[in-house]
Parts: sequence; C-alpha cells; structure tokens
Amino acid sequence: MNVLVYSGQGTTPESVKHCLETFRLLLSPYYSVTNVSASTIIDQPWESKTSLLVIPGGADLPLCRAFNGEPNRKIDRFVRRGGKFIGLCSGGYYASHRCEFEVGDPSMEVSGTRELGFFPGTCRGCAYKGFSYGSDIGAKAVEVSVNQQSLPGFKDSTVFNYYNGGGLFVNAQSYSNTEVLASYSEQADVLDSPEGNQAAVVLCSVGRGKALLAGTHPEFTPDLLQESAEVPGFSEVIKTLRNHNGQRLAFLRACLKKLGLQVNESDTSRPSLTPLYLTGMNPPETSALIDTMEKNMGYEIQNVVNGGNDKFSLHRSLKDLALFHQKQGYEDPELAIKEIFACAEGYPDRRLTPYFNFDYFHDELNKAYQNLGIHGEFGRLLMYGEVVTSTSILMDSNIRLLQCLPNGFTIHGTVQVCGKGRSGNYWVNPPGVLAVSTLHKLPLPSAQRSPIVFLQYLSAMAFTKAIWEYGEGYSEVPLRIKWPNDIYILLPDYIGKNLPKNSTEATHAKVGGIIVNANVIDDNYYLVVGSGLNVSNAAPTTSINMVIDAMNKYWQEKGINKHLDRIKIEKLLAKYLSIFNSMFNVFRDQGFRPFIDSYYQMWFHSNQIVHILSEGNARAQIVGITPDWGLLLAREIDSNDKPTGTMYELQPDGNSFDMFRGLISKKQ
Repeated sequence: MNVLVYSGQGTTPESVKHCLETFRLLLSPYYSVTNVSASTIIDQPWESKTSLLVIPGGADLPLCRAFNGEPNRKIDRFVRRGGKFIGLCSGGYYASHRCEFEVGDPSMEVSGTRELGFFPGTCRGCAYKGFSYGSDIGAKAVEVSVNQQSLPGFKDSTVFNYYNGGGLFVNAQSYSNTEVLASYSEQADVLDSPEGNQAAVVLCSVGRGKALLAGTHPEFTPDLLQESAEVPGFSEVIKTLRNHNGQRLAFLRACLKKLGLQVNESDTSRPSLTPLYLTGMNPPETSALIDTMEKNMGYEIQNVVNGGNDKFSLHRSLKDLALFHQKQGYEDPELAIKEIFACAEGYPDRRLTPYFNFDYFHDELNKAYQNLGIHGEFGRLLMYGEVVTSTSILMDSNIRLLQCLPNGFTIHGTVQVCGKGRSGNYWVNPPGVLAVSTLHKLPLPSAQRSPIVFLQYLSAMAFTKAIWEYGEGYSEVPLRIKWPNDIYILLPDYIGKNLPKNSTEATHAKVGGIIVNANVIDDNYYLVVGSGLNVSNAAPTTSINMVIDAMNKYWQEKGINKHLDRIKIEKLLAKYLSIFNSMFNVFRDQGFRPFIDSYYQMWFHSNQIVHILSEGNARAQIVGITPDWGLLLAREIDSNDKPTGTMYELQPDGNSFDMFRGLISKKQ
C-alpha cells in the first residue's frame, strides 16, 4: 500500500523532504512512501491503493486554493471510508474546522472556516510568536507533554519537536471524536479556552478513518537541518533536537501505531551507502571497464567521474579499501559520491559482504551457463553493494556511465535506500529482497521485430522459471504471474488447502515486480531491467522462503516424504541471469511469439472474468495477450457469459489490475 506525501502549492520543499525521510524510515518496508502532486490527488484514482495521505507544512491558503470543492470531498470520502490522514503545521490548520492564524496582524492574519473539519474546533496560532514564511528565524525546539494514557508504548513524559508557526487545537479535549496525544508544555502566546490544555497533537476519528493533526513538526529530523549565520541561536535548536532525537522517533512511531499503521521498530537511521564491488567471471575485465570509464568520462577531481546523475570514485584495486572510511552520521544518499572498487585480483573479504558470497555466485553462474550451453553475458560483470541507492537508478539515471557498460552488465544490492518501482513508487527494501538490474542493448531496427515492452514479461518469466528449476521439487512452489509482470505466490496460510472459488479473498501476495527504463544511444536501445523479488524477508507481505517453510511443515504433518531447502540469493540470481540471457537471445531474433504459451502457463488469467471501469464497467473475459505489443485481450460478455462481439485491448502501463476483485482501471 502507498503513503502519499503531497508536494505542491501550500507545502515547502523542506517540509516535504523531512516527511519523505522520516516516514520512509519508520514505515518501510510495509508501505511505499512517495510524493505526489495536486493533479494526482485531484484527478487520479489513488484511494484504493493508499493507506495514508500526508499534508506537510507550508501555508494554509494555497492548500485551500488547490483543494477546495470536489478535491476536498474526495479526501473526506477517503478518510471516512477507512483511510488515514496526517496534517502537519499548516496541514493541521487546514484540516481543522476553523483556522485562526495571527489574528489582528493585518500583514499576517489568515482566518476562516475550512472544508475538511477533521478536528471540529479551531486551530489557533502561532502558538509561539516569531514565525516568518520561508525562514527558520522563528523556529524553536518546543517541549510537549505526552498523554501516556493514549500512547502507553511511549515511555517518556515529554518530547522535543521542531516548531515553526504551528497552532494549538482549542479546547480539544471537549470533542467526542478527538483524543489529545500531546500538549505544549510552556505557556503559549495565544489563548486556549479556560478548560483547554494547549493541545499540540490530536487524533480525530472521522467515520471509519482517522486523522492525526500536529501543530509541531514531529517529522523533522535534525540531521537535515543546517545551521545558518542569518538565524542566531538556530544551532542551539538543532543541538536540542539532536540530543532528543530518539524520543522524537519513539513518539512519532507511537502516534503512527495509534493511527493504525504498521511501523518499523528499528531505532537506526537510514543506512549509509557502502562500497560498490565490481567483479567479473574474468577478473581482468573489471580493470578494462575502469579504463573505459576513465577514457570516456574523464576525471573531474582526483579519481572522481561524473556519470550524469551521480559522481563515482573509481578505485583500481581493493587495496584502496584501506583508505576508505564510511561516512558517519547522516549523508544524503542521492548526493553522496559512490565508491567503485575493481576486484581484478580477487573478491573482497567475506566479512565486508556478509549478505553476498561472490565465490558461490560465480560458481553457480558458470554452472548455469554450461548447462544451457551458451556464452553468457548477463552477470559476466557484476557490481554489488550491501547498501545502494537503487540498482536501476545507478545505471538508468547515469547516461555517461551507461554508455561505458557492456551488454548484460548487472548491479545487485542487498538494501536499496531509494528503491524505485512502477508508477514512481519509492521505498527502502530490507535484506532478503533480491534487487537486481541488468543492461540490455537492442538495435533500434530490432525493436520492430522484438518490441521492448516484452522485456518486463521475459524478466517475470525468467524469475519464475529460475525458482521452478532451482532444484528437484521446486516446480511445486506456487508462483504465478499477474499481468503484465508482477510475481505472486500462494500465501502460507493456504498451503494444502482448497482455495475459495469466485471469492474476492486475497489468496496470493505479490513477491516480485519489474521496471524497465529505456534510453536511446547511438541507434541502440539501452534498456535497464530492474527486478525485485522477496526471497526471505517477511515484510511487507510474504516471501518465497516463508512459503517453502509452510510447504515443508504441511508435508511433515501429512507424513509426506518431501523437503525443500530455503532458496539462497546467490544461486537464484545466477539461475535468473542465465535463463534471462538465454530467453533474450531468442527474443532478439524471433520476438515474443516463442514464449507466449509458456507465459500463459505461468499467469493467473486464462478465461478470468473482469470488469473494465474505463469502458462503463464492461464485463469481459480475458483471452490472452497480443503477440505484437503485449496488450491484454479481453472479450466482452453479457450476463449469460455470451460474447457480444466487442474486444478490448488494454495497455500494460496504462491500466491497473485488481486481480482479486476482477477490476481493471486506468493506472494512477
């Protein structure tokens, strides 16, 4: 499910950045946290795949201009039907019944009723004077007193939050739908009611949903705040927040739980990037690639080259590791210099790569290519990092680097801190996900015979086949492909059971997905195929090894003499790359037709009845895909399942398929 952070008029870039950083830290891998524009909220059908909508700080009036009328009614329906909402600072003013900001100051006053009204009273501010738009001049580290009865999991009685212009929720405790989670400790500069307790953070029940509203900024992390000579005393604000950052995270985690979200219990910050190790089946090829990078990109300073989006520091030998010091504290992973170490003389010490065994991987890759009888390119050069930004972005967004890379170049990372999926979703993936991206070069004329849209189909098929051919008995692992390229598996609770028929009950969960990014360079497509597969991580849904464990338990209980070992990432990656390489060779020459029957054997959808919302909720039966462009073919049928004569062709990247409800709609 998605967590949408609004980014547009009425928000500041700083507030959006803090929201993304903190919510990704606390909510990954259970939710995909991404920023969205006003047009997405207004025009797209985001509600069914969204758990939480966040309105960051900024200014209230532009929010009114953006969303008054039908957009606000859409947000209100989302919450009342069970959705969750967070409004921070100006978002708290905006989601209250009445906003009163700097009343009596003609240059600053903003007051009036607001449409959402999740808090049924008045949000009044500034709670503490000194606010100036677009500045930290009035910023403070304010202490709030925590209602420990409402947040029993939070151990401290107070917590410090960044504050800059927010309000207090007047007489909040008097409203039946409102629970006060924290109150300002110091006397505010605006009046509460005589009975009020200076509520700073409130939780409001709205229909079946909930809204968390805050006058403070519990999402602001001190690591992203910068001292400024223009703001005297701000260094002390940062220092105070840094000294109490653990309590801040614990408080916000408790609030998110109270809101009904599943949270990450880790107290660590987003992990820092680790070195990228460049290895090869023929180790001297790693040095040759460094030569190519040097020649084609050139050094900017010392050994640093500019790949386009990222800067890379090139090291010809692992001996340079002695000079490498991993940065301590916060570092923006998207701005950090990425360190590449060529492994021409051998692999790094196993203690440096505890999650990945290079010897095991290359042995399995050699065996896989020998068994297929082909000269392999995919994975021949492999770059691995324990913590990377995104295996796809490292290639796709660095055009100058991309031009230097050979066909089949592969990047694998254990943890992605900026993982990217289809529809622009971003997340932090934990260990246990096989995240891998490969480079495929295809001459432009060949794309007429072999349309690039099919690469996503081939990758999903290659992963499925790699698992089924992992060893004897693995063909029983209950995998299926959901059109066009998502990999699903039967949930552990359903192993050995008869599945319900004609039910909207979700019996399978997504464990894999594919994204393909295309660039055209010198009359060739440079196609980066990014794939992710949940091999052994428990969240956010399930994993292949969890299902294998359930299969083994079922067989043992039934006295069936079967057992499958847990899948190892190195061996699975080797099988995937070799199978994908073999399939790509055929695809390049013959297109997708040789694979259609195999694709149908792997997918869910033969003869499935669906409703196509964009065609007036038309009832249709899926009959296959077109062999030229991979469009989903659906035949309209009447209430008696008789064909009407109308056929629909649906694009894979333009539609969203809710498989268990049988609904196809335009993609968000």
